[in-house]
Amino acid sequence: MEQITRIGMDTSKHVFQLHGVNAAEEPVLRRRLRRKEMIAFFEHLAPTVVAIEACAASHHWARLLRSFGHEVRLIAAQLVKPYVKRGKNDAADAEALCEAMSRPSMRFVPVKTAEQQAALMLLGVRERLIRNRTQVVNAVRGYAAEFGITAPTGLPQFVRLLEDIQTDERVPALARELFIVQAVEFAQLQERIGEIDEKLRAWHQADERSRRLSRIPGVGPIGAAMLALKTPAPEMFRSSRHFAAWLGLTPKDHSTGGKTRLGTITRAGDEALRSVLVAGATSVISHYRGKEGHGALVSWINHLLKRKPPKLVAVALANKIARIAWKLMISDETYAKREYAA
Repeated sequence: MEQITRIGMDTSKHVFQLHGVNAAEEPVLRRRLRRKEMIAFFEHLAPTVVAIEACAASHHWARLLRSFGHEVRLIAAQLVKPYVKRGKNDAADAEALCEAMSRPSMRFVPVKTAEQQAALMLLGVRERLIRNRTQVVNAVRGYAAEFGITAPTGLPQFVRLLEDIQTDERVPALARELFIVQAVEFAQLQERIGEIDEKLRAWHQADERSRRLSRIPGVGPIGAAMLALKTPAPEMFRSSRHFAAWLGLTPKDHSTGGKTRLGTITRAGDEALRSVLVAGATSVISHYRGKEGHGALVSWINHLLKRKPPKLVAVALANKIARIAWKLMISDETYAKREYAA
């Protein structure tokens, strides 16, 4: 076989489509392989560069192909799509991957180790459990309202609501039994979330980068762990603004003809990480709103609150927190709060 310089591989559970080119950019490989055939093919192939779409199992395949001596590059799906010529099939996707990889400005996803993926499972399981807990809470509140029973928002108030339901005579016996079933489910979810939080705090305490990030105002152990786990290679971003844009904390750009037109916040990137940063920023604003003499960051927040609504300021502060986090991750520095007299 003529020397292959790079290969684009479209993956699935059982079928793998390969598209390879030589140094003259001529297609020399178009092959569809089953799972075992693909592994044997790359095991005996001379080391080359392989592009895979960043999706389920892509990190596993990247680690496996690297063990065979190949260089693997993962590309986000939205960056591959512009290179698909027409239609949608495995061969076109593999060719698009091969072409996208050759672009000098292409951005790649860092390959995660098995240990990093195991730690990321903590975040995924925690997010799913919290989502399930929210569903139970909303369902109980909705059912309770049908019997004229309401309670303020918040988990402590929800626990009191469950207690009130069991003593309220307006609730029929059948409904009371069903409320007990949901109360048991809520308690089980609370216990599981607590166990996951303990594991996440233990990981946070053992990771030096995560501990440094938690010193940033608005970033707690959970947010610091998420930043450290979801950004294993911060040096791949050219600047802190590119990092904030990756998180979806910058405005959409609709500029043309030399005129700058900025729209709403993009909300691109990782939704869970972005929401944690915005929630942390909201907490900082609530704590320091109207206070003076607590540092340059607090002065900046209060100055911005005079001109903008709190929610917009929270996003702006989350953007600033993300930029600070990027700087700390690439420089191995520790956040230092600058105090000054009021």
